[in-house]
Amino acid sequence: MVGLVLGIVGCVVTALALLLLVACWRDDSAIESHLGKATAQVISVGLNRTLVRYETPDGAVHIPNVGVMYPAGLHEGDHVSVEYDSTLPDERVRVAGRTVSLAFLPVGTAVLGLWIVLAPLVWWLRRPAPLWPVRRQM
Repeated sequence: MVGLVLGIVGCVVTALALLLLVACWRDDSAIESHLGKATAQVISVGLNRTLVRYETPDGAVHIPNVGVMYPAGLHEGDHVSVEYDSTLPDERVRVAGRTVSLAFLPVGTAVLGLWIVLAPLVWWLRRPAPLWPVRRQM
């Protein structure tokens, strides 16, 4: 029973990882279909998001609450080129030139690591019990 539950948990985590990649691809496609470009200043780098401030051609200043996509290597105070969805400039913004391809390695590594641990564990927990009792020699 525990082996079955662990197998299901592994499948759910794998499906969520694939959905994450699909979501990144979808956001990239939306940005590319309504492409806007700007120079942004990094105002905050945190564990869960990196905030940037940039100005669009209409003079509006935007600080997306969800942060910038693909922020690896950014530091507070940096100026970086960004690409954004001109229809939703406060929701979809990424560092220029970075795409979903950057997400494959960390997501793939996490899923591979998960299954390297889970697969033998599930196999061991679900192996059949011996048909006859093992007798010890005295």
